[in-house]
Amino acid sequence: MLKLFDLSLQLNGFPIAKAKEEFAAFAAVSAEDYPEFIEKRKQAIVDFHLKYNTFYRNLVGNETFTSWNNLPVVTKKHLQKPLSERLSEGYTEKTVFVNKTSGSSGDPFVFAKDKHSHALTWASNSYRFGWFDIDFNSSYQARFYGIPLDKVGYYKERFKDILSHRYRFPIFDLSDKVLEGVLEHFKTKKFDYINGYTSSIVLFAKFLQQRNIILTDVCPTLKVCMVTSEMLFEEDKKLLETYLGIPIVNEYGASELDLIAFQNPQGEWQVNSETLFVEILDENNQPVPNGTEGKVVITSLDNKAHPFIRYEIGDVGILDERSTAKKPILKKLVGRTSDIALLPSGKKSPGLTFYYVTKSIIEDDGNVKEFIVRQKTLDSFDIDYVSENELTLEQIAEIEKAIAKYLEPGLHFTYNRKDVLKRTARGKLKQFQSDL
Repeated sequence: MLKLFDLSLQLNGFPIAKAKEEFAAFAAVSAEDYPEFIEKRKQAIVDFHLKYNTFYRNLVGNETFTSWNNLPVVTKKHLQKPLSERLSEGYTEKTVFVNKTSGSSGDPFVFAKDKHSHALTWASNSYRFGWFDIDFNSSYQARFYGIPLDKVGYYKERFKDILSHRYRFPIFDLSDKVLEGVLEHFKTKKFDYINGYTSSIVLFAKFLQQRNIILTDVCPTLKVCMVTSEMLFEEDKKLLETYLGIPIVNEYGASELDLIAFQNPQGEWQVNSETLFVEILDENNQPVPNGTEGKVVITSLDNKAHPFIRYEIGDVGILDERSTAKKPILKKLVGRTSDIALLPSGKKSPGLTFYYVTKSIIEDDGNVKEFIVRQKTLDSFDIDYVSENELTLEQIAEIEKAIAKYLEPGLHFTYNRKDVLKRTARGKLKQFQSDL
């Protein structure tokens, strides 16, 4: 069979065959030899950027380094300058893969990967999806993603979808009428897997629940669903498993890096240790013991065009105590560092706590389709929601009682029923937003 996906990468200058070979060699290194293997690659990528990247050399303030933990932690703010000023010698914007982050953390920026590094990202993706018998060259994907709305961008994306063997459902309007159309596609197309934003796929599952339809009854070729980019709550996972009728795999990635963690067939959130080095650091940028919460900081071990060395991604997470150099396991992703609610008492709370507490009450009866929580002032919050019927006074009282219990009393809420919730330009739903 013609490997169209690999061929399209190869024709665009991304050496996928070589990258797959190299990736297989990384994966074959024994657990025993892995710590030394990773140390050598960390040393090599820093040495390269200190030698060939003026931007990084200026950031470090030196041409050599003695201690990994003394290297600066790079934030998105550091990277908000023209790309040409951040590229390594020998690379130009014409010779690298250029893209921009979605800006879901509020700090979008343009980034680059050299073509070899970008090919390794696809080798890494292929390897992990392969755990679930998915092959990008032959498996047909139902894709729940945003799409550019300008004509050129739209058709370019649609063409890429054809090459990548996928059919895209744009997610800016997921009204019941649109979801009826989505369901029709599942009845007539032999999809192998679903991939896309968590909130959109959850909405589709709620639609199926209302109609008492199990998706594999109408599309028996489906094997698995990979959700990405937004929090996957335990009860949503159960809903998806029930109404899609397939295993749900949780992935965590960043466009500027790679897949960061991917749920393996044993249900563990396995961290990518082949192309990335992932650390959890405290406020002083020092490593914390496994099992302790801290900032997620990531090094891209192969990107020579642009330094992502000790790069603070903006998330808070915990590595499992069982983690090893070869097989780190992400125990928990707590949320984004930017999604913190500041409360009148001085308490700081992850914004997702509000969302979580509210969610446990608001979605019991299937009336509310989705909602977001926005902090307006220290003690006032808006809850925007999409529903069949207005929230009842009893439900509102329940929400406020629970929030007083889990967070603190004396907070004020305004409830706004909407026809549709505003998503980011990429189609992501930010569950908690702070205007402070």
